[in-house]
Amino acid sequence: MNGRYVAVTSAGEGRPLLMLHGYMSQKESFYYQIKYFSDSGFRVVAPDFPGFGRSAPLTSEWSVGDYAAWLYDFSSSLGLERADVVAHSFGARVAIKLLSRRELYNRLLITGGAGLVKRRPPSYRIKVGAYRAVKRFAPSFAERVFGSAEYRALGPVMRGSYKKIVNEDLRNAAAQVKNTVLLVYGRDDTVTPPSEEGRTFASLIPKGRLVTVEGDHFCFCRHPAQFNALARAFFTEE
Repeated sequence: MNGRYVAVTSAGEGRPLLMLHGYMSQKESFYYQIKYFSDSGFRVVAPDFPGFGRSAPLTSEWSVGDYAAWLYDFSSSLGLERADVVAHSFGARVAIKLLSRRELYNRLLITGGAGLVKRRPPSYRIKVGAYRAVKRFAPSFAERVFGSAEYRALGPVMRGSYKKIVNEDLRNAAAQVKNTVLLVYGRDDTVTPPSEEGRTFASLIPKGRLVTVEGDHFCFCRHPAQFNALARAFFTEE
């Protein structure tokens, strides 16, 4: 697509359902959902975002907006403009950004949705100052010591992209989403706690509502039967 290889899983026939994975994840994280919905009258399409899974790596740093532009082109090329969507974590960032700009898709189910920049404590600013000071004379050491485990696992281009992504607050974008949105968060999610991200997004998205379920940030993997039943009821309700 646009000269960039994209790995895609497509299964089933019927109502289109697009699945968007989280950061440093891939389409196979939706294994249980792909199987369930492709056997239940849905045409499931699950891509690996560029830079992840088996899709082509990034050659430049991408922001959330860049991923949203890519997703629009991807959806248009496959006739997914009226698809329902399941978006996990980073996938929710991209979906929110895209839907704040364009009226696209049908219903959106967000699980473990990310995209809020939280107030940083003084200790964080001290750490950033130390990182910048050390980086001047020992950049590789600074990256190893000060970055998170997730950050350290990335290559140079993806690190630049990661910084752009995590530093963009999507509160204003969420308020522009016109779709009916169900926010499903695991009660034990410590990555995007339902008491923080879940409640905030539910209050911002005009037609958004929050449901908490058993499990953590990957509640759809840990408890697929519960999640799938909830998702199907949402997508098929009148």
